[in-house]
Amino acid sequence: MGLILGSGGKGGRRGRRALNAEINVTPFVDVMLVLLIVFMVTAPMLVRGEQLNLPRTTSAPLKSDPNDAPLTVWVKQDGTVLVQQTEMEIDGLGAQLQAIVGEGYDKDVFLYADEAVPYGIVMQVTAEVRGAGFTRMSFVTEQKTDQPR
Repeated sequence: MGLILGSGGKGGRRGRRALNAEINVTPFVDVMLVLLIVFMVTAPMLVRGEQLNLPRTTSAPLKSDPNDAPLTVWVKQDGTVLVQQTEMEIDGLGAQLQAIVGEGYDKDVFLYADEAVPYGIVMQVTAEVRGAGFTRMSFVTEQKTDQPR
């Protein structure tokens, strides 16, 4: 009579399960959802503006779509003009704006001007922007409060 050794039927793997080569994506999806939420919360805080002392008025707040960033023109206290974050010269500003956004821009252009900027410079910038065909322009100010600054 012969003795048969190791006849487990699966090559000696009696009682052990076969290796699973599938990737478990649940932790990966969890991490990605957390990152998505973090970026959704922090992205609006990353919008960088220039430090200006805007004039204070009692005007109503500007209505704009938060998902559609407007074209912004900044006039700093020293007369420097910035479009978005790019410094530009006042002369030829209109042509440069058209090169940036192209023809048919029908959204508001927001103008931020420091209150110490001479009126003539603000009007020069306004004339350049309007001369380039941008008809919807909003002057951004801060809300007036009862307390002095």
